[in-house]
Parts: sequence; structure tokens; C-alpha cells
Amino acid sequence: MDPGLDEPIQDHAKTVEQSRLEEEEEEEEYEQEYLAPSRWWFASTGFPLIAGTFGPVASAFSICALVQSWRVSIPEGGTEAHGEDIPDPKWLLAVNAISLVLALVANLALLLNMARRISFSVALPITIIGWYLSSFLLIVLVALASTRLRLPSPPDHALTQAFYYAIIAAALYSIISSLLVSTVHGALKGHYSRDFKLTMSQRSLMLQTIVFMVYLLGGAAVWARIESWKFLDALYWADFTLLTIGIGDYAPTTHLGRALLFPYAIGGILVVGLVIGSIRSLVLERGKEKLGARMVEKQRQRVLKSMDTDTAKVKLTPLSKGQEVTSAGLNEHERREGEFNLMRTIQTKAQQRRRWTSLLTSAIAWFVLWFVGAVVFWKAERNQSWTYFQSLYFAYTSLLTIGYGDFAPYSNSGKPFFVFWSLLAVPTLTILISNMGDTITKGIRDLTLRIGELTVLPGEDGFKRQLKQAASKATNGKTFNEGPLMEKPLGFLSENSEEDPKKHNVGGAEVDEMADEYEKQELKDSDEAKERGDKIAENIHYYHYLLVKEIKNVMKDLNASPPRQYTYKEWAWFLKLMGEDEGVSNFHRPPPIEVNQEKQDGPDTGKGGTKMGDGRILQWSWLGNRSPLMGEKEEAEWVLGRLVVTLEKELKEQQKQNQQKYEKDIPVSRDGQRNKNGRGHSDGESNGNQL
Repeated sequence: MDPGLDEPIQDHAKTVEQSRLEEEEEEEEYEQEYLAPSRWWFASTGFPLIAGTFGPVASAFSICALVQSWRVSIPEGGTEAHGEDIPDPKWLLAVNAISLVLALVANLALLLNMARRISFSVALPITIIGWYLSSFLLIVLVALASTRLRLPSPPDHALTQAFYYAIIAAALYSIISSLLVSTVHGALKGHYSRDFKLTMSQRSLMLQTIVFMVYLLGGAAVWARIESWKFLDALYWADFTLLTIGIGDYAPTTHLGRALLFPYAIGGILVVGLVIGSIRSLVLERGKEKLGARMVEKQRQRVLKSMDTDTAKVKLTPLSKGQEVTSAGLNEHERREGEFNLMRTIQTKAQQRRRWTSLLTSAIAWFVLWFVGAVVFWKAERNQSWTYFQSLYFAYTSLLTIGYGDFAPYSNSGKPFFVFWSLLAVPTLTILISNMGDTITKGIRDLTLRIGELTVLPGEDGFKRQLKQAASKATNGKTFNEGPLMEKPLGFLSENSEEDPKKHNVGGAEVDEMADEYEKQELKDSDEAKERGDKIAENIHYYHYLLVKEIKNVMKDLNASPPRQYTYKEWAWFLKLMGEDEGVSNFHRPPPIEVNQEKQDGPDTGKGGTKMGDGRILQWSWLGNRSPLMGEKEEAEWVLGRLVVTLEKELKEQQKQNQQKYEKDIPVSRDGQRNKNGRGHSDGESNGNQL
């Protein structure tokens, strides 16, 4: 090997291994979502993420508290906006600077720990103590500055925006350090490992927040210089500019300021878009998985606890009032189908509840920001004689980024609060709109389509049939019940489908061509074995043909939106291809209500039917935690993985048999035959060699 390539290859191998370990840790966390209480997920992941995101925001506000004096003298007949700065004493500046340094060190320690450069036991104490000290020092300074005990001031004076930024920073430091105390407590109690299991997207959110705050402060510094604004007024302008609120009480008037606005606004909107996109992804996608997983598990446990073990009945009171299912007198296949249908009902009810819970939570957060924000603006802008309704109107137009500009905060307390409040408001609105899309908007869309089908846009089934289907659905199948309809035929799922096969093509044309060639070859080998009368070889090759066929078809469902959910008959077909028969109870067990979280063989959520290292098979139930319907994997992904593993085992076995057959059929050489008969080298052989 080239010595110059040895080190890069080793580095690359370490990177690959590190990536694999992170994926395994993430998979383990996902699989524990159905088991671990939500509070420990928040303590281990949510709280550190909040601290890592709001820590840089608090540090930025600490900078704002340091760059301007905390008091101004108000001229006769003027307002606090036109006040003249009163220099702060040197001890106040020194303590303020120490507070900022401690906060920056705490931020750095937390980021290095999340990057796994500093251990948990070293970084967390530094971070928590640093932020608590920063908060304490700022609170002391605020208390002294707001009284005349240590800071004598003229009769007509006011506190500046820097003073109020110090209050906000102190509150943030105290809150996020307290959250990390909860994280340390959970780790010491052994509820999770002493390490942050943050994904790359979660770390990216923290870095994007830092970039945004640096961009915001940098823009404020530039325009304060160009437009001769105070720095904190320029920060207020940069905030409502980048968040596209556009209040309009500040605007650049110089040619240079207006010219630089073009790239600055575009760049800022892109950064804001990245931050909001990351927040939306983490809160909606990751939070959706966590909340949905816990609701499915709680619903599952509630249903299993309602089981009557004596009569083998499952009372579905938590799901559908008055409905019950009995397994008495059913064979294994029918009993499993009842379990499957019950699990589907649990999933459906849990997902509906999750959607409306998410909508309610985000709506409450939005209304709290609206009404509480309006109260703060009402009190802060009392010099403008705002009524509460006017404050409510201003907060509403700002929350929706309308920004008419007919109302604007002028007070030194209103502007800092607006900056902090708007940074919270815009992501909250984004999450609310997204949650509305899953519930209210979807309901309106479905209702519109239904009205259209019943009136001007009838579907292929016709108006009469659609009325029957609507009546059957409304009466829970008691009228016009035509039985279950199968969306796709059993077996070759996509042969008769009208869906474009290229729509969800994951592997690409090359993979399809290889699969087609392999299908043809296996089918050809099966026909040839049939002509020879070799029934075993015929069945083996046809089995391989079926596996490849289904793998290719399932690959088309990987990126389906919404994710594809297979029927029980399709699942039974897939499991049979994997070597499991739904009619045989060897692979099955009663569903456990409480799952043992002390894992000796690793997490087993969604791993039913897996063959362990000691040869035993993990028995499972459709209602248990090992069910394929549990876990983080979509159904198509789970099926594809198992089919590929099955095909791989079959090909290895076939290769082994072919190798044995090849070694058996190799013709023995003349020399080897003589040696085998014990003749050794004959005289004739020697003569032949001599000739």
C-alpha cells in the first residue's frame, strides 16, 4: 500500500465507523420511544437542544446590554427616545463584561460536549455554573441600576434598551441552566446515558442559530454606522427586516444603506428560512414521531388491559364505544388477522389524537404569545396611550408578519421585548400553520373533494355507489356493507396498479434492469428444472424469482406519500416469503402489556421473527412491541429489509450447494487417479516423461 494513502484511508475508516455508531445510537433511541416516558426524552434531548439554541440568543442579548449605557437623562419636553446617555460606572461595566465572558465560556463548553470533544462530567458543570453566575451577576446589576442606592441619577431620567436586554438575558440564562440541571439529574439517576444523543440536524439548528444572531448583530453594527442610528435601534430595525415584519418606523435613507439592503435582506431571509426549517423539522417531524409513538403505546396498553382473559374478548371501549372482538373459536390465522385489524385501529385513533393534540398545543402557544405579548406592549407603550385592543391589534399584525406600520413600539422597554418576542413568534406561527395543514386544512380539502364528487365532479364509481359508501361509513357498516375492498392484489403488488412505476423509483433504471434480468434468469432456470423433472430446483428458482419480484415492487413504495400501509393479506404473503406462516403459532406469543426495558439483547421494538445469535426466534404479536407495525421504520422499509435478508440467505445457500456440487463433479486427473490407487510413479510414466 502507498504510505501516502495509509493515513487518509484510516481517517475515512474512522469517519465511517463513527457514522455507523451514531446511526446505531439513533436507532436505539427511536426504538425506545415506544417504551421510555416522554419526560426523559425531553430531559435527555429536548432540554439540551433548547439550551444550545437559546444560549447564543442570551449571549447576544448580553452583548446588547454591554454596548450602551443603562441610563439616559430626558431633556425638558423630550422623551426617553431622545435622552442623553449617562455614563455607567466602571464597576458596572466590569461586572457586565465578566457576566458575558462566563456566558460565552458556558456556551462553548456545551457545544464542545455536544461535538463530543469534552466529556459530559466536565462540560455540564462548567455550563450550568457559568450560566447561573451570569444570571446572578446581571440580576444584581439590574437591581442596583433600577434603584438610586448605588447609581444616583437626575430626576428626569430613564432606563435604556440595554437595561431591558440585561433582564431578558438574565432570565434566559436562569431558565436554560435549570433545564440542564434536570438533564444532569436524569443522567445521574440512570434514566439515560451521560451523553447527548443529538442528531446532525439538531446540532445544525444550534449552529444556524449562532449564525443568525451573528448576522443580526453584524447588520445592526453596519447600519448603525451608515445611518447614524444607535446600535440597539439598528438591531430593532434589523430584526423586523429579516423577519419580514416591516414595521417601517426605521428605514435606511442613505444610498449606501439602501444599496447594501439588497444582499443583506436576501441573505438574512435565507438564514431565517434555514432556522425555521430546522425548527419545523425537529418539532413537527421528530416531535410527531415521539408523540405518536407514545400515544400508540399508551393506546395499546389501554386496550390490552381491557382484555378479558377468561372469555378471550377484547373490549374496545377506549377506541369505539360498544364494540368488541372475540378470538374464541378462531383458528390461528383468523386470530392473527383480528390482532392486525385491532392494531390498525389503535394506530388510526392514536394518529388522529396526535394530530389534534399537536394542533391544540401549538394553538395555545400562539395565543399565549399573542395575548401576553399584547399585555406587555400595552404596559410598555403607556406613554403612547395605547389601549389593550390596540396592543392586541399590533401584536396580531406583527405575529402574522403583516406589519402595517400604523402602530410601533417607541419605548426603551418595548423595543427589546419586541425583538425577543418576534424571535419566538415567527417559528411558533410556522408550526401552527403546519399543524393546521394536518387537521383543519386537510378536513376542508377532503370535504371540498367529497362535495365535488357528489355534484359536479363524480368519480368513476358513480353518484349512486358513492352515496352507498357514504351511508355505509356513517352507519359503521350496518347499511350497504359490501365487505372490505382490497386496494392491490395479493402477491405481485404493482402489476395491475395504475400508479406510475417511475414515481417512487428508488434504485433507478440500472437497478430495475438488473432485477428484470435476474427475474428472467430465475424463471428460465425454474422452467429448465421443470423440464428435467427436478421439482426441488424448480421450486427454489421460482422462490428466488418471487423474492426479487416483490423486492422490486416494494422499493416503489419506499418514498410514497403518505407512507404505504399494507393490508393483512399482503403482510401474510410477505411473511410467508420470509419463512413465517401466519397460520402456525411457533413464531407467535401473547402480546405483553408492560415491556421490560432492561434489554440484554439490544432493543427489540419491531424485531419480531428475528433469529438471534443463539438460534432462538423472537416470538411476536401484532399487538406487541415486536410487531412490524411498531418502531420507527415505515412498513415498506421493514418489508424490504427482511426480503433482502431472506434473498441474501437463499443466495448464500445456493452458492454453497453449487460449490459442493462443483467439487463433487470435478473429473479426477490421470495422475490423481494413479495416486488414489496407490501406484505412485510407474516406470512407464518415467519413460513417458523422458520422451
